[in-house]
Amino acid sequence: MFEDLQISIVIITFIATFFFFIRGTMRPDTVAMFAAIALLAIGIIDTDDVVGVFSNPAPITIACMFILSAALERTGVIEVMGKIITKVAGYNGLLAVLGVMFFAFAVSAFINNTPVVVIMTPVMIALANKLQKAPSKFLIPLSYVTIFGGTCTLLGTSTNILVDGVARQQGLEPFGVFEMTLPGLCMAATGMVYMLVFGRKLLPDRETLASLFADTSKRKFLTEVLITSDSPLIGKKIKDAGLTEKRDFEVVDVLRHEVSMRFRLDTLELKLGDRMILKTSASEVLGLRDNEVVTFDSEKDLQKLEQISTQETVVLEGIVGPHSRFVGQEIGNLNLRRRYGVYILAVHRQNENIRKNFDKVKLTFGDTLLMEGSPAGLKKLFDSQDLVNLSEPAEKPLRREKAPIALLSIAFVVVLAAFNVMPIAGLALVGAGTVIAFGCLDIDEAYESIEWSILMLIFGMLALSIAMDNTGTASMVVGNIFALVKDMPPIFVLSVVYFMTSVFTEMVSNNATAVLLTPLAIGLAQQLGVDPRPFAFAVMFGASATFATPIGYQTNTFVYNAGGYKFVDFVKVGLPLNIILWMVATMIIPIFWPLDGGGEGVSLFNLAAK
Repeated sequence: MFEDLQISIVIITFIATFFFFIRGTMRPDTVAMFAAIALLAIGIIDTDDVVGVFSNPAPITIACMFILSAALERTGVIEVMGKIITKVAGYNGLLAVLGVMFFAFAVSAFINNTPVVVIMTPVMIALANKLQKAPSKFLIPLSYVTIFGGTCTLLGTSTNILVDGVARQQGLEPFGVFEMTLPGLCMAATGMVYMLVFGRKLLPDRETLASLFADTSKRKFLTEVLITSDSPLIGKKIKDAGLTEKRDFEVVDVLRHEVSMRFRLDTLELKLGDRMILKTSASEVLGLRDNEVVTFDSEKDLQKLEQISTQETVVLEGIVGPHSRFVGQEIGNLNLRRRYGVYILAVHRQNENIRKNFDKVKLTFGDTLLMEGSPAGLKKLFDSQDLVNLSEPAEKPLRREKAPIALLSIAFVVVLAAFNVMPIAGLALVGAGTVIAFGCLDIDEAYESIEWSILMLIFGMLALSIAMDNTGTASMVVGNIFALVKDMPPIFVLSVVYFMTSVFTEMVSNNATAVLLTPLAIGLAQQLGVDPRPFAFAVMFGASATFATPIGYQTNTFVYNAGGYKFVDFVKVGLPLNIILWMVATMIIPIFWPLDGGGEGVSLFNLAAK
C-alpha cells in the first residue's frame, strides 16, 4: 500500500511538472527544482539522492563546454571565421549565405550553437539586405543548420552529453565523441536537401521591426531645449503648443528634475525648468522657425527656449541575448536615456509589436527592441553586450590575441576525448580551466557564460528521475508500455520512442525530455531483449532535432523575434522536417546500432580502421 502511495505521488508530480512546463507561467528550471524539493520534503527521495545529482558528470561537462564556447566567442574566433567566409565569397551574396550556413553547421558540431546563431544573425541580416531579400528567408535556415551540426558529435549539444551521462548511470558503455557522426551527417544531409528543395518555398517574407517605421533612413536630430522663466509654453500641453509630428517636430521626452515624463506626454503641462527632447530633421531650433516648421507668438519667444544640445540620431534594432542583464527587468527601469541617451521606439515579442506603454514590460531572451539615439550612445549600449545589434554587424572589444589558446583548448578536449585518454568531464574541466588561466575570459565572464537555468533544470529533473527509479514508478511505466508493444517489431518500438521524444521536446525543454525518457527507453529495450544503445540514441536524436516550434530549441527562440516570424511559420517549415527526420532516423539507427547488439556502433574512427 505504501509503495502504491509513493508511486501515485511521483506520477502526480511528473504530470504537474509537465503541466507547468507546457503552460509556461513559471520558468522550467524553477518548476523542476520545486518538484525535486517537494519530493524531498515528502520523503520520496532523501538528502543523499538530492546531493548525488550534483555529482553527475554530465552537468559538469555541459558547464565546462559553455565556458569553452564563450572563450571562442570572446576571443573573436567565431566572428572572424564568419567574416573570412563572407570575404572569400566576394560579391556573390548567395555564395556568402551558403558559406555562412556551412560554417555555422561545422562549428555547431563542437560548441554550444546559441552563440553561433547570436553572432551570425547580424551577418545574415546584412547579407539578406545585400540580396534585397527579407531576413526571414534566411534566419530559420541559420537556426536549423546549427541544430543539424549539433547532432553530429557528442559535444554538439548539452542534450547529447546529458543522454550519455544518464545512459552511463543505467549501465551502458560511454558514447564516443564521433560515434554519432555518420548517422548525424545522414540526418543533416536529409534536412538540408529538404530545405533546399521544399523548405525554402515555405519560408515567409516577414518585415522586421525597423521596417514597420517609415523614414528611419532620413536624417534626424535630437535637440534638448530648456523652458525658461518667460517662455510662452509654460502651462500649455504639448499638443496645444504646436509641437506636432505633422510639422516634422516631435517631443520625444520631457525631463522634470531629471525624471522622465515620457509616458505622460499627452496630459503633461509644461513648467519652468522642464527640458524637452525634440526630434526633428532640422539640427537647430532656429532652423525650425526659418522653415516654418513651428510658429511662435513673436520673435522673442524663440529666444525664450534655450538650446542645450543637438545630436544626430540613428534607428537600430537590438535583441536581448542569452546572457543579457536586461532579462527579467522592466524597460522603464533600464534608464537607457540617462545611461546612453537612447530611446526605445517599439518592442517585438512573439509576433506582437508593442509601440506604446511598454515601460512595464519585462524583457526576456529574444525580445527585439527598436531604438533611437546618437551613434555613440548606441555603440556604447551594444558594447555592453546586453543587446545584440541586428541592424549591422558590430565590432566588439575582443581578446583576439588569445584566440589560438581558445582554439587549442577545444581541440584538446575533442581529440583526447575521441581517443578515450580521459573521461570527457575531466577533459572539459581542464579545457575550461586553461582558457580562464590564460585570460581568454576572466572568472566573472566564465560564470556569466554558464546557462545556470539549464543546469538547475537538469538537476531538478535528475532528482525526479531518481524518484521514479527508487519508487518503482519507472519499472511500472516500462512494464505497462511493454505489455502494449511486446508483440510488435523492435524497430517499431524504436520509432515510437523517437516520435514521443520529438513531441515532448517541442512542448517542453529538450534536456528535461532527455533526462526522463532515456531511462524509460533503456528499460523498455531491456524488456524487449534488444540492445538498449540504439534506443538511447533515438532519444538523443529526437531531443536534439526539433524544428516545428520556436520554443523547442533556444536558437529557434532567438531567430523567432529577430526575423519577425509568426509561430505558424515554424510549424509550416519545421513540422514536415520533423516527420521526414523521424522516418530517416527509424531506418538508419538500426544500421549503425543493430537492435540485436551483434554489431559495433559505427564511428569515423572504427570506420577508418576497417
